[in-house]
Amino acid sequence: MGNLTVATKLKENYDSYYEGESEWRRLGAIDKTANIQSLCRHIPHATILDVGSGEGSILKRLSDLNFGEELFSVEISQSAVTTILQREIPRLRECRLFDGYHMPYDDQRFDLAVISHVLEHVEYPRKLLYEAARVSRHVFVEVPLENTIRLKSDFVFDRTGHINFYSWKTIRRLIQTCDLQVLTQTVTNPSSAVYKYYSGRSGVVKCAAKGLLLRASSGLATSLFTYHCSLLCTRTSG
Repeated sequence: MGNLTVATKLKENYDSYYEGESEWRRLGAIDKTANIQSLCRHIPHATILDVGSGEGSILKRLSDLNFGEELFSVEISQSAVTTILQREIPRLRECRLFDGYHMPYDDQRFDLAVISHVLEHVEYPRKLLYEAARVSRHVFVEVPLENTIRLKSDFVFDRTGHINFYSWKTIRRLIQTCDLQVLTQTVTNPSSAVYKYYSGRSGVVKCAAKGLLLRASSGLATSLFTYHCSLLCTRTSG
């Protein structure tokens, strides 16, 4: 297991994936960062490691909101590292290329590791979770809940790169199998701004309908539609 690296096909998909800031990632980062703040504001978060930062939208938002005194990033994509560094994010102390699984930091180096919309892309998610828990005292995870009744039976790889598909229960159990305790778990609906960006006025209507259903019956809602699931975790053993 010590020689794990990202498969060539996946690595090539992300090597030239990022080309500066995109509006939809900026909008998405507003919601994702709000979830990080909501779950993590009551724990120490002076030093934060963002794992799989993409073009750095979450890092930029965290810095703008003064959440975290020192921000760090690891990425498998050279285009991501280049884009992040070009953005000159004020609180970012370091952005490093890594092999996807082995983080170049000492044990318990950080207060918080953030793995937001990354595990759905990862071949060996347990390895990444163990490593995040090694270098940080708390781990924040967010994934899209794509394991609904509408999920197709057969997998076809596309540019998005999702290879794992979670429900609120399977992501919780995955985390628990990594010697991690779930402290808080929540399911949220992306904001109307995100839906509007994709679908205009019809997107706003869809957002409202999904929000109503989630509040009325979270079980039914997550079985029918994709939402986001956020979890704050800590190690169960020393």
